[in-house]
Amino acid sequence: MTSKKRQPLLDKHKDRSPSVIHRRRFIKKSTLSAFSLALGTKLVFGANFPNKMLPIGLENDHEFFNLPGKSPHLIVLNNKPINAETPSEYLDDPLTPNELFFVRNNGIPPTDIDLNQWTLTIEGEAAQQKKVFTLADLKSKFKHYTYHLTLECGGNGRSEFNPPAKGNQWSTGAVGCAAWMGVRLKDVLEAVGVKSNAVYIGYYGEDTHLSGDPNKVVISRGVPISKALEEESLIAWEMNGTALPLLNGYPLRLVFGGYPASCSGKWLSKIVIRNKVHDGPKMNGQAYRVPCSPVAPGSKVADEDMCIIEGMPTKSLITYPKSGAMLKLNQQLPIRGKAWTSTKSIASVAYSIDFGASWQECQLEAAKNRYAWQSFHAKISFPEEGYYEVWAKATDVLGNTQPMLLPGWNPKGYLNNACHRIAIKVLKA
Repeated sequence: MTSKKRQPLLDKHKDRSPSVIHRRRFIKKSTLSAFSLALGTKLVFGANFPNKMLPIGLENDHEFFNLPGKSPHLIVLNNKPINAETPSEYLDDPLTPNELFFVRNNGIPPTDIDLNQWTLTIEGEAAQQKKVFTLADLKSKFKHYTYHLTLECGGNGRSEFNPPAKGNQWSTGAVGCAAWMGVRLKDVLEAVGVKSNAVYIGYYGEDTHLSGDPNKVVISRGVPISKALEEESLIAWEMNGTALPLLNGYPLRLVFGGYPASCSGKWLSKIVIRNKVHDGPKMNGQAYRVPCSPVAPGSKVADEDMCIIEGMPTKSLITYPKSGAMLKLNQQLPIRGKAWTSTKSIASVAYSIDFGASWQECQLEAAKNRYAWQSFHAKISFPEEGYYEVWAKATDVLGNTQPMLLPGWNPKGYLNNACHRIAIKVLKA
C-alpha cells in the first residue's frame, strides 16, 4: 500500500519501519470501512477513491425557501442580496426554465419600473457621441436575435475549496442556459460610433446598494471591446420567450456567454465605451480575479498579482439521476447531463465509475450555437453490488479538459471546474 506518492513522506521523517507502514495501511483500510459503514454498503473501487475527499453520498441535503417568481426548489444562499442556486437535477431541461434559473445579485432590484420611461444611455471616452435609447427604440430600430447562452457565476463550486474562500458557498447550481432575445450589442454600439482607441465597455444598472445610498454604485463590470462586438453578445429583454424575471434583470440586461455572469449586467441603464480597462466597482482589487500565477493554498496574493477572469473553464454537470439513486444489479443506469465551454464547443464527455481509473465515452449532442451548453447521455452497467460514484469529464475542441479534483486554489474561490459526481447504490438483483 506504500505507493510512490507516499515515499517522500517516509524519507522526510527517516522512518521506514514496518510498524509505520502497517499503521498507514490500517488508517487507509479503516477509512474505507468507515465510509462503507456510513453508506450502508461496500464502497466499490474504494482503492481508487481520492484522499481527503468525502463520498458525495454522505453530503447533507439543503433547505429550500420561496423567492418571488422562482421555484421553491432553488437553494437560497443569501437573502440580502438574494443569491440562490439550482439543484443539478433541475438543470436537466434543454433550456433552464425561468423559475429555475439561478439568481446572483449584488444589490436590491428596482421595484418602481415604468417601461415607458426606461432608457439606455451609451457614452464614454471612446464613444463618438452620447446617445439615449428608449426600450421602444431598441425594439424598433434594431434587428432582433435569439441565442441559447449559458451563464455561470465565476464562484460556482466555491464551496469545495479548502482553505475556504469568502463569498456565497455555491455548490454546482450557479449556472443555467436560456434562450435570450434582444438586439446585438455590436449593432447598438456601431449606431453610436466606436472610436479606434476603444478597449473595454462597462455597464451600470438600476439596482440599489445594500446601504440604501442611491448614489452608491452596486456593481459596474464589463468586457473587452472584442467581446462586446461578438455576434452572440446581447442586450436582452426576453428569456425563454417571456419577459425577463425581475430577479434576473427585468426589464433589460446584458448577456455574454462564456464570461463570468457578473459581466452580464442586469437592470441595464447605461453602457460606457472606455479607452482603458473599465474600473467600476467589482472590477478592481481581488473581485472576479485569480492569481496570474499558481499559488499555494491559503496564500495571500497582492492585488497587482491578480488577473481579471475572462473566459470561463470547460465544465460538465450530471443532471439525471439525482445523486443517491438506487438500482438493482442487473439494471442499466441511464445518465444525462450538460457540458459547456467558453471556446468554440465541447468535443467529448466521458464518465467513470471507478474514480477515474478508466473512462467511457458519452453520446454528445451539438450546440445550438456558440456558448450554448450541450447535452450528453450514456447507459451504465455496474459489475457488483455496492456504492459507486459516477464522475463526468468534458473536453473542449482545444483539448482543455476538467481536472478530476479541484483546480488551482485561489483566494476568492473562482473557476472550480472539477469533475461533477453523483452517488449511486447498486442492490442485489
